[in-house]
Amino acid sequence: MSAPSRTALIAAFGAIYLIWGSTYLGIRIAVESMPAFLMASSRFIVAGGIVAAFIALTRGFRATAKQWRDNAIVGGFLCLGGNGLVSWAEEKVPSGIATLIISAGPVFIVLMDWAVHAWSKDGSRGTRPNTLTFAGLGLGFVGLAMLVGPDVLATGVNGLDPLRVLGLLGATFFWGVGMMIMRYVREPAEPFTASGIQMICGSGWLLLASLATGELGRFDAAAITGRSVAAWAYLVVFGSLIGFSTFTWLMKHSTPAKVSTYAYVNPVVAVFLGWFVLHEAVSPRIFVAAAIIIAGVALITIAKNKKPASKPAAAPAPAAVPATQKAG
Repeated sequence: MSAPSRTALIAAFGAIYLIWGSTYLGIRIAVESMPAFLMASSRFIVAGGIVAAFIALTRGFRATAKQWRDNAIVGGFLCLGGNGLVSWAEEKVPSGIATLIISAGPVFIVLMDWAVHAWSKDGSRGTRPNTLTFAGLGLGFVGLAMLVGPDVLATGVNGLDPLRVLGLLGATFFWGVGMMIMRYVREPAEPFTASGIQMICGSGWLLLASLATGELGRFDAAAITGRSVAAWAYLVVFGSLIGFSTFTWLMKHSTPAKVSTYAYVNPVVAVFLGWFVLHEAVSPRIFVAAAIIIAGVALITIAKNKKPASKPAAAPAPAAVPATQKAG
């Protein structure tokens, strides 16, 4: 797989930073009148179907049975375990508190990647984080706490549904597991083919969750508002077709630690969108918090996470013709 250009990487990071920063609001509006798991399921089946149809018409949809299986598992962790649980939790948990809990994601992901590195038999998978990475994680969390913490303290945390809070913690964990499988699976599918399979299969997992929680029995199509439908359409196009597919591509071309920085940047984007679109007040505290978060992301981005040194080539046995060195 050829390395992407710096421009492509910057554009991809910009997409998940900006687009996913707006999806928290989209999810919150969508679940006002749509059941969470059913909303997410319909969102992903439409987006995944469009991706698969486009690939089939332009170059042919090709995936092995193993690639379908692997991406069905990833889709379960990402779409159901990650996005589905966030959508379900946001029915009851205020967005500020949800954002703080979800911000634990980058820490989980860095530690999981470190565990993969430690358990890898040949040391070829995973990365060992260095001091700069942990410093960046710390700065990102401090900045995020400064960004939304005062609002959380003002509204209070009493009366939160403990199951929804547990769901948010579970979402960060399951999303991290899905990222690790996606990053290190052997014989992976082409990134956009993989994203199509993940969304289609993830939609199936979400539908099962909807059935298990009794959402279909409580569903009333007449109660869905135009506001929720507009938010759902936004999530299909921007959150899934563009954002999710870009995320899948980035996981093939960058490190989990760097990709996970979206969890710190998204709340900053959400705050400034509120200022720009809804004319919400922006205080000096927000600018300071944004600067701290950006500094933390910069540290994670420039950190050179340690990879194992390549094994020295064995000395060639005496022979008339010298042995050539095998490329790593």
